[in-house]
Amino acid sequence: MRAIILSAGRGSRLLPLTDLMPKCLVPVGGRAILDHQLHALAEAGVDEAIVVAGYRHDQVGAHLATHRSPLRVELRFNPFWAVSSSIGSVWAARDVLDDAFCLLNGDTTLTGKILARALAHDGEYDRAGVGLVVEPIARTDTDDMLVRVENGRVVAVSKALAPATATHRSLGVVVAGAQSGYLPVLDRVIAGADGINAYHHNVVAALATQGAVHAIVEESGGWVEIDRPEDVERWNARPR
Repeated sequence: MRAIILSAGRGSRLLPLTDLMPKCLVPVGGRAILDHQLHALAEAGVDEAIVVAGYRHDQVGAHLATHRSPLRVELRFNPFWAVSSSIGSVWAARDVLDDAFCLLNGDTTLTGKILARALAHDGEYDRAGVGLVVEPIARTDTDDMLVRVENGRVVAVSKALAPATATHRSLGVVVAGAQSGYLPVLDRVIAGADGINAYHHNVVAALATQGAVHAIVEESGGWVEIDRPEDVERWNARPR
């Protein structure tokens, strides 16, 4: 299984830290966000990761060269990071998307157990769409990527989804088996009107209209999206 980590963004809400470094290298608990992710992926049984960098990508390369990784890592540069959304970073890895993969946002720390549970489903998605890791919600937060799940299937994904209709939030983790059908939908979404400004979740949303997205429900709470300084405090208080 290969992982793709989308780490091209600057992370302006973490300023001034990200004046000096890319968001994925911001230290949390004495370790860069990226290192937390690589160790969790290795714990889950992933043996290779592609890190797609953009803002200060040279620093990401230097970090990977000087910090031993528990799995093989390939660094790729997304030269369009400043003018496109996360879909541009997915595009930078499109050549591997016709095989099994795990896609995750570069600003989210997750336990290895969460990823292992998600990857345990990957064989279910050969020729049958993808899986999206989601968490049930009692109330929504401003930054949530909202999700509606019906009968185990994701039927809608959007930050603009009406909160009253949302049942879950996305953890930003997509799991796909070989020949999942993800790649042609990515091509269609990015080729659409304003496609370069789409989130990678727009691909999931398009697949959801075909009934091709399975909900992988996660309730452990062992994840934190690092968007703001207060999220570091949330990380320290998370379940271990």
